Amino acid sequence: MRQVRLTANFRRTLDNIDAFLQEAGTADAFVPLLRDLFDTVIPNLERFPEMGHDLFAQPAGSVEVAHGLERLHILRASLRVREYVLPPYLLLYATDEEAVHLLAIRHHRQLSFDFAGLWGDV
Repeated sequence: MRQVRLTANFRRTLDNIDAFLQEAGTADAFVPLLRDLFDTVIPNLERFPEMGHDLFAQPAGSVEVAHGLERLHILRASLRVREYVLPPYLLLYATDEEAVHLLAIRHHRQLSFDFAGLWGDV
């Protein structure tokens, strides 16, 4: 069994989900997420660290993604970056010979764009 480690970024993205759920008026969904993570996801990853989809094996859907994946080629040599779907969340993690490193988690409705910042008061 491999040890599962939470990165600082993973903790930040959990905080972002908590804030997102509070803004959406569904703050009560955060505790079930934590329960699923600690009771199901982490034990599964300890036993089956390769269970998620290989992030690099999926075709790039855009030129930007293709360029981003090319820049990550150094990671490919030492870490296996994978994704775990826990509806409605997507979790990214990396594995090496000793551990599973939880990298990030996002709710599927969280946008990566700051539309308010882009458009101002429009």
